[in-house]
Amino acid sequence: MTVSTGGAAMYNLLIRYKTWGDGRDAFPIDRLFEATDDNVAASFKDGSTLLLDRLISHPCLFMQEGVNDELAYVGTIYRARPVGNDLAIEYTYELDIPPLLNSAIYSNRLDFDITRDSEFTRTHWAVKDVDLYRVLLRSNRPRRRRPTVFQLPDNERIEPALVSAMMPFEASFTPVYDGLKATAEKVGLRCRRADDIWENPAIIQDIVSLIDRSRVVICDCSGRNPNVFYEIGIAHTLGREVILITQNEADVPFDLRHLRYVRYLNNAEGRQELCRKLEARLSDLMRD
Repeated sequence: MTVSTGGAAMYNLLIRYKTWGDGRDAFPIDRLFEATDDNVAASFKDGSTLLLDRLISHPCLFMQEGVNDELAYVGTIYRARPVGNDLAIEYTYELDIPPLLNSAIYSNRLDFDITRDSEFTRTHWAVKDVDLYRVLLRSNRPRRRRPTVFQLPDNERIEPALVSAMMPFEASFTPVYDGLKATAEKVGLRCRRADDIWENPAIIQDIVSLIDRSRVVICDCSGRNPNVFYEIGIAHTLGREVILITQNEADVPFDLRHLRYVRYLNNAEGRQELCRKLEARLSDLMRD
């Protein structure tokens, strides 16, 4: 990652109502320099001429409107030109910097020089008079002891379409898992179980990595399997959306009884009803 040391340390903040595309987009010119200090905006103009080369020499933070699980990307605009009422831009993302959650940016918004909450809900292009990379380094600084039993990356790398299933590795659960996979596919997701992968020498590392990358974790409490309970704890600690299912409500630990869970019968009709309920829940989560 190369950071220019010439000139003031600023960055471009581009927020719009929809997700960013594949490296080519158009941005309304009349939203340029909103929420930007007047002196900063003036430094990118020569009379009525917009100094685009100077503007795009600074790093960019590409965000979608919102303050939740929307993903933001750090990148660079390498070409910009006026086209009608828009600026046509071509850009690329910094591959060394994982996507950021809008919720994390919102929590540290003053560090990013975002002083108005309304900026998160309005399409605009602002120039912020702070060093973006310095803010990212500061906000990503470890604040707690790291686990020793397994490893977690410094930054979250959640895969928006990934669902993981935590359940006993027994033949009787194979039809259940097959149903979960089919249900996930119906709503545009993919479901994986730890025995589908072998990326690390220790299976616990594969399990934790799968949970950490997942947007949703479905945990089957049936049979009171201690491994599943351990995995539920990891998923909750990592802040993942957890859906509990069980064949017997008595198998749900006392500490989790206050949470909603889906009870099902492990037969064709019961699994079909389970999948119907999960499809509705997953569809709701995808809309959030």
